[in-house]
Amino acid sequence: MVRKSTSKEMARKPNMREAILAVAEELFATNGFNAVSVRDIAHAAGANPGSVTYHFKTKDGLLLEIYRRHCGPMNLRRSELLAAARRVRDLQDRLEAIVRAYVVPAFTSGSDLAGGGARFTRLRAVMSAEGNEVARKIIAQTFDDTSHAFIDAIHESLPHIPRTDIVWRSHFLLGALYYSLVTPDRVSRLSRGEADGGDAASAIEQLVQATGAAFQAPPLDHAAPARRRPVVSSKS
Repeated sequence: MVRKSTSKEMARKPNMREAILAVAEELFATNGFNAVSVRDIAHAAGANPGSVTYHFKTKDGLLLEIYRRHCGPMNLRRSELLAAARRVRDLQDRLEAIVRAYVVPAFTSGSDLAGGGARFTRLRAVMSAEGNEVARKIIAQTFDDTSHAFIDAIHESLPHIPRTDIVWRSHFLLGALYYSLVTPDRVSRLSRGEADGGDAASAIEQLVQATGAAFQAPPLDHAAPARRRPVVSSKS
C-alpha cells in the first residue's frame, strides 16, 4: 500500500514541488501526456505519488501549472511589446513590430521559469499534436486571448487581407517558431555550416522577415474555382 505524504513531510521538502514540475515537463515533452502516469512522475522525481496529488491534485492540474509558470511571463512580455507596436504609425514598420513582438519573447525568455526554452517548446508541440482534450483546453486557456490580440493587430495593419487568411498565416508562424526552437541543428546541417541554427538573433530576423512577407501576400481568391490538373486518359 502506498503511504500518502503528510503536510509535515511536504514542509520538510520545499523543493519537491519544483522537482515534480521539472520531471513532469521532461516526461511530457518526451513521451506525451497520455503515456505518462502520476506514478511515473513520482518515481522519476524520487517522490511518493501522494506528493504529486498533494501539490497539484491531478495530472491535469500538473500540466496546467507547467503552462502557467512558463507562459504567464511570456504572454505578459508579448502583450507589452504588442502595445508598443500598435503605436507605430508607419504600417510597414508596425507590421514588423507586431511580428517581432510575438517572436522575440519565445527566444529571449529562455529560462525554465520565463516561458521559453527548447524543452517547453517541444512539450507544446507534442501536446498540440497529441490531440488530448485536456491539453487542448489548457492550450486554448493559455494562448487564445493573446493570439486573438495579435491576429486583430495584424488585421488592423492589413485590412485588405481577410482575417481568415491572417489566421492561417499566424498558424504557419507558430509552426515555424516551434521548429526553429526545437531543431536548430537542421539549419546548420542543411546550410552545410554556413548558417548557425542556434543563433537566436539570426533566427528571429529570418522569422520576422519571412512572416512579414507572408502576411502581405495577396489574399486567396475564394471565389475562383479550384485549379485542377487535366485528367490524362490511360488509353492510347
